[in-house]
Amino acid sequence: MSKAAAGATPASPLPRTYLFVPADRPERYSKALASGADAVIVDLEDAVAPGAKRGARDALAGSLDEATPLIVRVNAAGSPWFEEDLALCRHPGVAALLLPKAESIDVVCHAFESTFKDVLPIVESARGLEEVRAMARVPGVVRLAFGSIDLALDLGIDCAPGGGEAELQPYRAQVVLASRLAGLPAPIDGVSTAIEDAAALRADAERSRRLGFGAKLCIHPRQIAVVRAAFSPDPQRIDWARRVCAAFEAAGGAAVAVDGEMIDLPVVERARVVLRGAGFAI
Repeated sequence: MSKAAAGATPASPLPRTYLFVPADRPERYSKALASGADAVIVDLEDAVAPGAKRGARDALAGSLDEATPLIVRVNAAGSPWFEEDLALCRHPGVAALLLPKAESIDVVCHAFESTFKDVLPIVESARGLEEVRAMARVPGVVRLAFGSIDLALDLGIDCAPGGGEAELQPYRAQVVLASRLAGLPAPIDGVSTAIEDAAALRADAERSRRLGFGAKLCIHPRQIAVVRAAFSPDPQRIDWARRVCAAFEAAGGAAVAVDGEMIDLPVVERARVVLRGAGFAI
């Protein structure tokens, strides 16, 4: 019987919740770290006005701590702030950089070679979608992210209110496929603007999970619990997966019945995915 099927202690899973905090609000950094988010992203890009960029970078530089490394969303390549943002990301208090408007392997390579930090490219333009498979294979890229709002704007898509962004599903699928082909973890879906509407947020997160995403960007601490729950296998599903794996191993890898259902290798592989998603090392 495998350790996972026998009841091994779960390992630390990949982040499922990534919480943004504005770089020009350093008093919020510690609150973000204490929020329960799996990872905190200090945002130098969209959350900071152009005139406040330098001050925001200075505030972040003065707050970085190797003991609690943060992810940094830098400004986009071609902006006046990009190179200085990359220079800051060499600091040992930076765990990784979130690269917005990623559109070419050259820019992704430059970001990695300038910092030697993990890179998470955000795919949020038509050009980014065209290049996503190539970017996913760049050394240093550890996970892709999907920028739903900017992509819709770039493509001229007007998502219907309450429609679950069905118009963007073909483009989300491309990022999931590129991640799988490159051997990367399931990608990170974009933000939901719903802060007070937990039901809408839950629907967004569950849609993301069903489409093959493994995490979601959050813009407020209130979103964390809802998003984490949506990406976490429920206890009944975990119990089913453990029983399937145990029965399959006891049968020596032959097809076997569990709960009146015939279990063969494809079903077992699905059960192993559930266990890995719950953090079990199998």
